[in-house]
Amino acid sequence: MQQKIHQLSEDLRNKISAGEVVERPASVIKELMENSIDAGADKIDIVVENAGQQTIQITDNGHGIPIEELSKACERYSTSKIATVDDLFQIQTLGFRGEALASITSVAEVEIESAINDKEGGKIEYVNGVPSKISPAPGIIGTQITVRNLFYNTPARRKFLKSQRVEIRHIIQMVRRFALAFPKIGFTLKSDEKSIFSFQPESLKERISATLDPTYGKNLLSVKFEKGDYNISGFVGNLNLVRSRPGEQYLFLNNRFIQDRLLNSAVYGAYQSLVNRGEYPFFVLNLKLPVDQVDVNVHPTKIQVRFKDEWRIHHVLKSSVSKALSSLLDTIPDFEKPSFGNDYQFSNSSNSQHNPNQDTLNFRAQSQNREQSIGSEGLERAKIYVSQLADTQVDKKVIDTDNFWQIHSKFILAQISSGLVIIDQHVAHERILFEEAIAAFNKNSMASQTLLFPEEMQFAPDEYSILLEILPYLEKIGFRMKQSKKDTVLIESIPSEMTWGREKEVIRDIIDNFESSHKEYSSLQENIAASFACHAAIKAGDKLTAEEMRELVDRLFGTKHPYYCPHGRPIIVQLSLEELDKRFER
Repeated sequence: MQQKIHQLSEDLRNKISAGEVVERPASVIKELMENSIDAGADKIDIVVENAGQQTIQITDNGHGIPIEELSKACERYSTSKIATVDDLFQIQTLGFRGEALASITSVAEVEIESAINDKEGGKIEYVNGVPSKISPAPGIIGTQITVRNLFYNTPARRKFLKSQRVEIRHIIQMVRRFALAFPKIGFTLKSDEKSIFSFQPESLKERISATLDPTYGKNLLSVKFEKGDYNISGFVGNLNLVRSRPGEQYLFLNNRFIQDRLLNSAVYGAYQSLVNRGEYPFFVLNLKLPVDQVDVNVHPTKIQVRFKDEWRIHHVLKSSVSKALSSLLDTIPDFEKPSFGNDYQFSNSSNSQHNPNQDTLNFRAQSQNREQSIGSEGLERAKIYVSQLADTQVDKKVIDTDNFWQIHSKFILAQISSGLVIIDQHVAHERILFEEAIAAFNKNSMASQTLLFPEEMQFAPDEYSILLEILPYLEKIGFRMKQSKKDTVLIESIPSEMTWGREKEVIRDIIDNFESSHKEYSSLQENIAASFACHAAIKAGDKLTAEEMRELVDRLFGTKHPYYCPHGRPIIVQLSLEELDKRFER
């Protein structure tokens, strides 16, 4: 039966609107923190219970809401921030639409207490979007909003929330964005009576160290750049802060966090000669632009914006970061910039003779290259490669195990009756370690080696949460660690096959790839095993004895898939006598 066209009820419209603005507990915190900052607060306290699903409470010391306006505050399109159409193009506040509170009250139970100048305040409660009568409340400085039972009347939406650990990580990330955008504001965040953040007003550099990791402050390069009416300030990280996943790129427009691919590419372009594809530099940058040069009224969440001249901003941003990176670039000998890809080719365009720095540069590029996670393309490459080898796969029995040669401390050369084989020592060892790690998850743990001096490793709160999830898997592959203090562990033992000094890099890389594991790998175990294997395996440049080469080849042919590594790259290349004869025109 065909349904008649009809208007939706106000209640249903509010709930649909809430879907655009309130996606999860972190969305509620975002909207309420924006209101607190717009109210001039210099101290904001956030308390959550059950990752915000049970309770979210935000208290600020802003200018407060007059008692007579409390009932209007949660009505749709009620705001004190704009009045005319022209105001939409002169927005100088974080919020302006007047939709957030109405959306929140439609999907949660809300209580608002507010007072002005420490006078007697007012209190109003909302249940299913319906307000109570305003009642007197003790005088407080500012406003306190308590949100309970989020999505209690929209169970379908509550059903799609992630686990509490995942939701609390989203909350931490949201609070971190505001903390970095407004370092002169004090913030606290408590989750189930546990303190997560406690920031006093401080400099941006201090705030970066406080929100992420104390080591960050030692690896920052200052950005200060002015061009006409554009002003760019903040910090970019040196090569020690390059990560294998995005997530630590903080771009602010007039202190509003935004996401913009073009502007991100401007920063990546400045790093082009320093990082590989699949690597992401750290930055916290604030763009100050005249408000009439940008339109923030594009998306309900207000993280997407439009610029009048985005390519000019792209150029200015890239120039500002390039200037900050000049100290790094100056330490690198003169060479042509490599292409932004996996294979780096360095050359000295001003000198046709051999450059004595050439080998050093090539080796540095190779050692900095981090393996990319296996994806559908890598798997397809591997399948094609293996199918091509179907008729020519090498039987270990035909390899002359008495004679191995190492070429350039990178490849192992061995003779077979029909020609020769070349084995990449790094990916061969990577395949071995990968399969041993997978086996350890299901059976006995891998062997460990005890560190003479335990290594302390500190994490950001959300990273520490991930560490707790993957800790049982890390223990299976040979890591032993214990908590020493808040968000900090002491690493006491590492896998026996791993070189000392790489433990932090391996753990950090596993954490970096944690959230992308469902896209790149068939399981979390494979993700952890691949990250471990990549970093623990012997490297290009490591010299091997004849016995070590023999043992490596023997272990390689004991694996299930000796012809390609976990990332889909080939391990063995076979050259037949026929092909060699052709090369020499025999």
